[in-house]
Amino acid sequence: MTLAFVTNFVHHHQLPLADEFYRIIGENYHYIATQPLPEWLVKGGYDPSLDRNYIIRTYHSEDEMQKARRLIDESDVVIAGDSPLIWTLKRKSENRVTFHNAERWLKKVNIHAVSPRALYNIYTNYFKFRHNRTYMLCASAFTAQDVHRYGCFPNRCFKWGYITAVDKSIETSSWICRPKEYFMLMWCSRFLVWKHPELPIQLAARLKKKGYNFVIDMFGSGEKLDWASSMAKQYGVDDCVKFCGNRPNQEILREMRNHQIFLFTSDRYEGWGAVLNEAMANGCVPVASDAIGSAPYLIKDGENGFLFQSCSLDSLEEKVCALLDDQEKAKSMSNAALDTMQNVWSPRVAAENFLELAQHALNGTLNNYTRTEGPASWEK
Repeated sequence: MTLAFVTNFVHHHQLPLADEFYRIIGENYHYIATQPLPEWLVKGGYDPSLDRNYIIRTYHSEDEMQKARRLIDESDVVIAGDSPLIWTLKRKSENRVTFHNAERWLKKVNIHAVSPRALYNIYTNYFKFRHNRTYMLCASAFTAQDVHRYGCFPNRCFKWGYITAVDKSIETSSWICRPKEYFMLMWCSRFLVWKHPELPIQLAARLKKKGYNFVIDMFGSGEKLDWASSMAKQYGVDDCVKFCGNRPNQEILREMRNHQIFLFTSDRYEGWGAVLNEAMANGCVPVASDAIGSAPYLIKDGENGFLFQSCSLDSLEEKVCALLDDQEKAKSMSNAALDTMQNVWSPRVAAENFLELAQHALNGTLNNYTRTEGPASWEK
């Protein structure tokens, strides 16, 4: 099997899976990047120097561009991520196996549902191929319901997402390493309105009033950072809410291993949220908004983490207090989070699952494909 994955740029959240594809099928795999890494991601700690011999960068030269377009046309299977839709029209017209990879289409609720341009693009690039060998890899738990609203990808949706690195040397929960009377909570994101940095600060005020001994470390930068810092002082929690700035990714992963609870407070604008993968893979118990794209896929509520009602401080407080008040349960959930990332949502498992799925698509035997859990499993 020859496989090409085309997306916008190269970053550390994509390479672990790409390395596994290359390990399995070798030179039959190519990763096609169409843009250099944006400066805002570089400032946020992403490494722009990442490279592999299977990567093709279309922006480097015309030769690279032509090689990429040829691979997209001729590969047995193509995964099309954030890339020009016109590049896959030829192969879809020829009924060649093509997997689109997308977050939810309707982040802005229904504002695009009646846009003539949106409807034309959906018809041209997706709807007209609904009976061809064209499928959707859902990089959000809400993608399937969005695409089905337009009659696209009937019985052709599969669970997917960002598949981040997993360190199998991490075997025990950070809850075991921290003293019982002192709780470490972590928030890591850009300080933007839809990331809701106010929620950890408001939570801190409530936890402090209840007498818990804790600290909430908030990592990242953004337009709402100064506002959040002022808010912490206003609420009288600047002694237990710390603003830690941007850090390189490897340092963030180490910080996750030193914290017990990971707070993920974004709303529906968070398409996936790969930081959730990373937190769980490093032993944090996640407490995540139920509107985040990755959360319903990765979290089994009450087993390996908690889902709270998006934007609800009451719901967030309830879930966090449940962890602080029952540390044995929290340890169990932490270990379950590790297990989820190491044995269900790891790059190795995802690559193997997808290649099995792709082979069924090539053979026309998807009726015999029965996977129902984890990456590349059936999505309703």
